[in-house]
Amino acid sequence: MAPERVFIKGNEAIAQGALDAGCRCFFGYPITPQNDIPEFLSKALPEAGGEFVQAESEVAAANMLLGAASTGVRCMTSSSSPGMSLKQEAISYMAGSELPAVVVNMNRGGPGLGDIGPAQGDYYQSTRGGGHGDYRLLVLAPATCQEAYDLTIEAFALAFKYRNPVLILGDAILGQMKEPIARRDSVEYDDASASWHLDGNAGRDKRLIKSLFLDEGALAGQNRHLMAKYAAMRAEVRCEEFQTADAELIVCAYGSIGRIAKSTVRKLRARGLKVGLLRPITLYPFPDATLAALADQGKRFLTIEHNCGQMVDDVRLAIRTKADSDFFGVMPGELPNPDDLEGPILKSLEG
Repeated sequence: MAPERVFIKGNEAIAQGALDAGCRCFFGYPITPQNDIPEFLSKALPEAGGEFVQAESEVAAANMLLGAASTGVRCMTSSSSPGMSLKQEAISYMAGSELPAVVVNMNRGGPGLGDIGPAQGDYYQSTRGGGHGDYRLLVLAPATCQEAYDLTIEAFALAFKYRNPVLILGDAILGQMKEPIARRDSVEYDDASASWHLDGNAGRDKRLIKSLFLDEGALAGQNRHLMAKYAAMRAEVRCEEFQTADAELIVCAYGSIGRIAKSTVRKLRARGLKVGLLRPITLYPFPDATLAALADQGKRFLTIEHNCGQMVDDVRLAIRTKADSDFFGVMPGELPNPDDLEGPILKSLEG
């Protein structure tokens, strides 16, 4: 039987993906532009036999997530930029305690309270851990409602595979646009067999979940273990290459800006201009090997972001011994369209 198709917002696609992935606990607090996620789940999650909690704050929601994750239940929280800043302490604790959960950030403009429109200013926070200490999150950046749904399902699988929080990074464009998606059958999983989660210790040795290591050498050993796990995560790298084979210029962009840039590339291709697109889908791990291979072929690069310049650092690191990347930043507070990106691309192509 063909999968069900539904016409749905990006925020709702994430919520539906969480349900279909077996998420049964959600903890959140209202903030624009992600409010459709808790609104959707406040009705759908109890109907599925789960628990929905509107916490008293973002701090409380993140710590509730930590507690639920320690029991092995599939759980999620969502927020937008200022709210994400408040969740960082608990997310660091979860990474240090090796707890699986999904965290959604529908990025809005900043810094400060900024506005409620789209932006990509949270790239650094998302890909560098975000909180205190040395840790990493797997970071997935959807560009369509279908990807928002599919990558949410994948996020839960990755969280349990690596016992680590996974972050979905979107923005107000992705969250508010509406498109048809094809739903999958509900995911089959067996998290109950996990040997680490807390479920009472009747008939077995006690289990301890913690991120505090005070014995001599204990924290160093834990950090070595975590670093090896983050290195293993590099096997999960994903990206989209569009018209890169014969391209002279590669446009690097992610998320909604990657989608807008793809439309511009199509227009320029129709005029015979050799432009391609590299869209990272995983921001961590970053597709540096793919970029390096393109640089080996003599390509030139332009990074376009909805911020003042963040992912461009990772692009430049990836190609650093072979090439450089131009940069064009759409300022937070502005809403770009494909025509707005044509000029910067042509300037780089001619340069």
